[in-house]
Amino acid sequence: MKNIQTEIIINASAEKVWNILTDFAKYHEWNPFIKNSKGEARVGATLENSMHLEGQKPQIFKPKVLEARPNQSFRWLGSLFIKGLFDGEHYFRLEPLNENQVKLIHGENFSGILVGMILKMVGEATKQGFVKMNEALKARAENK
Repeated sequence: MKNIQTEIIINASAEKVWNILTDFAKYHEWNPFIKNSKGEARVGATLENSMHLEGQKPQIFKPKVLEARPNQSFRWLGSLFIKGLFDGEHYFRLEPLNENQVKLIHGENFSGILVGMILKMVGEATKQGFVKMNEALKARAENK
């Protein structure tokens, strides 16, 4: 298994960050990484996300929500074509530092027989996508 993980401190409450993170209908307004998203932050729900990596064509993927704990954590699992080739368990964890400050831990655990090859091609762009999303989420939470 391979992992990409990023972190950022956001000067806003966990509730505010959670509300922005799970308001998929507004992703197009602020999110440079997942520019469009449809679905619900509910365990068992299927999302439809449009992911944009630098230098790549947009990709549509339909992950299944594994965890949705308000103001705490959100995870989904997506697969490329069929499970076992290239699977990604994407996660967001919110760790309150105080009433109006939270650490966002944003990452993905990758598994499957094509992990090494695919991450060699898009691993750095994926990490940069996470960082850009984190920065945009921070800006939205702190300026609203």
